[in-house]
Parts: sequence; structure tokens; C-alpha cells
Amino acid sequence: MTTAFRVKVLAVAVHLTAFGALATSPAWAQSPAEQRGRSFVRTNCSTCHSVEKHGASPLAIAPPFRNLHLRYPVENLAEALAEGIRTGHPSMPEFQLDPGQIHDVIAYLKSLER
Repeated sequence: MTTAFRVKVLAVAVHLTAFGALATSPAWAQSPAEQRGRSFVRTNCSTCHSVEKHGASPLAIAPPFRNLHLRYPVENLAEALAEGIRTGHPSMPEFQLDPGQIHDVIAYLKSLER
């Protein structure tokens, strides 16, 4: 086997491996709404909450988003997200999302149930 041929075989193997990793990654399998919702919660909520399928919340009292559906249907959060989430503790910022953002966040939260 020539060196040039080995390099080509190696390049193809690297591309196939990378494609396989992408095809099985959670972001690859998510709908566009789920991806936007994930991006929103990672930017705005991950300082306190675990927003992924695994891992503890950085702030112990903040529930992991993957467990929200165990407390209540996440669809019920739509109204609170539209009006602005307010909690009894001062460290929780107020959020008021537009209808598209609400749809995306709910879609992402629903994806964590799978």
C-alpha cells in the first residue's frame, strides 16, 4: 500500500467516525425547536439548573430540568413563561418569553422526558 493510499483511507475513516458521532449525538436528533430551546436554557438557566439529561444542578436547590415533568406536565409552564416566571427566592431572575421562545423551551423540556 502506498503512503498516499493510506492517507486517503485514514481520511475516509476519520470522516465516517465524525459523522457517526454526530448522528448519535443528542443535538443531531433534536428538532429545530428543541435545539433552539436547548440553546435558550443553556444560555439563561444553566448557571443554576442542570439543563441536560445528566448531571447535578450547579445550585443545589434548583431542580434539574429533566425532572420537571415528574412534578407537573411541562406544558403547564407555558403560561408562566408568557407572564414571567416569579419565584420566592431572589436569585431566580424573571423571564418573560415570546410565544416562539415558549414553544421552543417547552419542546426542549419535553425532549428531556425521552
